Amino acid sequence: MSIRSFKTLAGLGLTASVFAGAAHAASLQEAATLASAASVKTLEFAGAGHWYQFGQAPIPGGDWPKFDVSAFSAAIDFDKAAERVLITRSQTPDGRARPAPVEQKLEWSIVGDKAWNVAPPQGAAPGAAPVATPAPAAVDERVAEIWTTPQGFLKAALANNAKSETVGSGVEVSFAIGARRFVGTIGADNHVSAIKTWIDTPVLGDTLIETHFSGYKDFGGLHFPAEIHRSEGGHEILHVAVASAKANGAVDIAVPANVASAPAPVVTVASEKLADGVFYLTGGTHHSLAVEEKDHVVLIEAPLSEERSIALIQKIGEIIPGKPVKYVVNSHVHFDHSGGLRTFVDAGATIVTQDISKAYYEKAWAAPHTLRPDRLAASKKAAKFETYEHKHALGDLHAVEIHHIAGSGHSDDLALVYLPKEKLVIEADAYTPGPVGAPAPATPNPFSVNLYDNIQKLNLDVERIAGLHGRVATIDELRAAIGLKKAAAN
Repeated sequence: MSIRSFKTLAGLGLTASVFAGAAHAASLQEAATLASAASVKTLEFAGAGHWYQFGQAPIPGGDWPKFDVSAFSAAIDFDKAAERVLITRSQTPDGRARPAPVEQKLEWSIVGDKAWNVAPPQGAAPGAAPVATPAPAAVDERVAEIWTTPQGFLKAALANNAKSETVGSGVEVSFAIGARRFVGTIGADNHVSAIKTWIDTPVLGDTLIETHFSGYKDFGGLHFPAEIHRSEGGHEILHVAVASAKANGAVDIAVPANVASAPAPVVTVASEKLADGVFYLTGGTHHSLAVEEKDHVVLIEAPLSEERSIALIQKIGEIIPGKPVKYVVNSHVHFDHSGGLRTFVDAGATIVTQDISKAYYEKAWAAPHTLRPDRLAASKKAAKFETYEHKHALGDLHAVEIHHIAGSGHSDDLALVYLPKEKLVIEADAYTPGPVGAPAPATPNPFSVNLYDNIQKLNLDVERIAGLHGRVATIDELRAAIGLKKAAAN
């Protein structure tokens, strides 16, 4: 059954024939009746709690970083398969040297298969008006959020011939929507206590999303949990202490015109020659850099996804023909910077990463990738690694040095790459150069201060910095960004 066919649920009759032949379906029916599942067309709930940033653990394998949420609200239209989430958050201080917590207001929406975010444009001046930006990569997770609410789960179970099985004093209910599986537990009190589903993510493959509900209350006639805890990939990603909930209010979520007309995303890679045999590979939010050696290529960073890596392989074949990518240097484990690594494992490249990251990748890449199989899932090749703790060296035509960025508050495995001949540093997330001529931040970013300190301690002779976000900047621009004067000319 497609997501859109949920539109028929409003007229669904909870007759005995729906449950015929299911020995424990009465519990499903009683749960649906208690939750008013058949009559609930829209659902709104609000509260406060915590939100955690998926894929951004500061320690490989650790918990996702935590944000305090002063306001959370969700509005869902089940007939349209639509949701809007509003979050006011600030990062929880955790003892690491991070930028000072700043309150952020987030707006995330989906209708059917169109997802978008509403926020000021990237790099815009403070106070700039927010705009809607397509977010196609978020579709699966946001669809999962709709059908892993108690009412959403029960509606979907009734519409998809769910199976029921007694587990302890409760009932386990399972069904599928296409390739997506849902498994929920209904307790002896006929409340939904937990729901599991799985989505594909580039690093973890079939990624478990598990939501637990407790403290059910009567919110003006609607039975709804007072506490919601959700985990993704084995670590908590959301906690909401629910203050209010209601059904069948006016929920109006429409797809913005620019999102509705947006073409399917196409991954493109642009190449800028920074020196002989050194190419800056851009064309999106995340960049890479290719270094030509005698008979191979060293690639610095394989971000985002398989689609990005396939485009990188094609572009490298055009600008450095006949030489395969032998090494891929990974700046750190964060998923936006490591999501394309599996494609290069399949292509036979050796992954160069920190000692503390190798075991994490081996475990993550061993997980099933059945929802959206990639090239490595088909070939099942074993990953090859070269690891280091503080420093590693590669290259023959070009010297390539990899250095651990000690003491970074961003990630314990963060690294920079230094090309001594070119006096060039390549780094991610420590310093993101802003537009040319933009004023320096009023408060220096501690990640950038830490990067400069590491460059000084390592005694690196640097003229330029190629940000794996942003652009290529000068070392003097980094100095200005952290409040230092321009270096004196020799």
